[in-house]
Amino acid sequence: MNTPVCDFVKRYTAAAPVRMHMPGHKGQAAFGPEAFDITEIEGADELYPARGIIRESEANAAVLFGAGRTLYSAEGSSLCIRAMLYLAALTAGGKGVPQRLLAGRNAHKTLMTAAALLDLEIDWLLPGKGGDLLGCAVTAEALEDKLKGQPYMAVWLTSPDYLGRRADLRAAAEVCRRYGVPLLVDNAHGAYLRFLEPDAHPLTLGADACCDSAHKTLSCLTGAAYLHIAPGAPEGWAEQAEQAMALFASTSPSWLILQSLDRMNPELAGGYPARLREAARRTAETKKILADEGWTTIGDEPMKITLDAAAAGYTGRELAQLLRRDGIECEFADREFLVLMPSAETTEAEFGRVEAALRRIPRRDAAAVCAPPLPILERVMRIREAMLSPSREVPVEEAIGQVMADASAGCPPAVPTVIAGERITADAAACLRYYGFETCRIVIHP
Repeated sequence: MNTPVCDFVKRYTAAAPVRMHMPGHKGQAAFGPEAFDITEIEGADELYPARGIIRESEANAAVLFGAGRTLYSAEGSSLCIRAMLYLAALTAGGKGVPQRLLAGRNAHKTLMTAAALLDLEIDWLLPGKGGDLLGCAVTAEALEDKLKGQPYMAVWLTSPDYLGRRADLRAAAEVCRRYGVPLLVDNAHGAYLRFLEPDAHPLTLGADACCDSAHKTLSCLTGAAYLHIAPGAPEGWAEQAEQAMALFASTSPSWLILQSLDRMNPELAGGYPARLREAARRTAETKKILADEGWTTIGDEPMKITLDAAAAGYTGRELAQLLRRDGIECEFADREFLVLMPSAETTEAEFGRVEAALRRIPRRDAAAVCAPPLPILERVMRIREAMLSPSREVPVEEAIGQVMADASAGCPPAVPTVIAGERITADAAACLRYYGFETCRIVIHP
């Protein structure tokens, strides 16, 4: 498979031209890649709309992922999320369907900022009893009950979630098809799922569109992402997808990121899937080794190791600090869990170092963890109205009775504890404090 973007930049760089164009470094190396960092010069391409080498590269990616259309993002999955919602809103508007989304409550905060930009309302699919902020195990029955009640512009699910748990997307897609509602999936953590056996990518399981963060689980630069439109997506989505991306995107995308996406295509068409499958096998082996030694892991995502730190008598942050002393940096840690993310680039020696480091940590009696249930709060204002209202930052204790003005969410995992426009109760304040928030922004009423 060819790499038209990379090939063009290599030819251009080898010609050693006088660079009377952006960017200002003129290809002079300060930390390494500047020579390959260009702009939309003659012979290159624009990202939106892409008509030349970028479009050719995107078409290569679409074949690899089984998409009707794939578009590159140099601004992560966040850009793709906004574009997907815009497409769904266009379709809904043409059918007289309300601009209302049905979404799993564990959505990334970009969903909230996109709702503010597009003035969408969101009804939430909530985690069941004993569920947590980051998870939302949506059953087909629960989804159908909601869709029976009123029309929605789309259903939004996050799978895998940050702790490595996956939704039953095939069942959700079947329900959505029966009701004629598009299924959109935040698959930021699951680009690699397409290349495992069996293929577990959202498009394969029936989603109409999804975003993949290529930098999270493939060998791409941070900020590299895909917007995939399914072959059977609503009419017009493939043609309007560039318009949707252009509406929210920078006009100065990183050509380094675009080259990393382009370079990934021949890798995925070649030996990289076998490397992914081997890494998934090795990850499963590590999980088994850890389980045999008394560690508890959660989630079914093949390339994520999520330790229940509390079950071993620690907080996730304590475990992260202990691993850091052994030269191991984790992806995420909070009061309950620690997340490790291997990839196809993780070596056998590195898997061994993780296992050895955890083997040296003594297990304690399980810690009593009492995470507060996610509060169900009164919706006082539309998300857009709340986020665009004058606001001020106050201590969480002083916010009780006030209206949230922001999507309060640390990153990672960037899942809001309280949604903008909701009234903050004492239970909500307790939940905010539990997840590490000392302050929040509230609406200033006139």
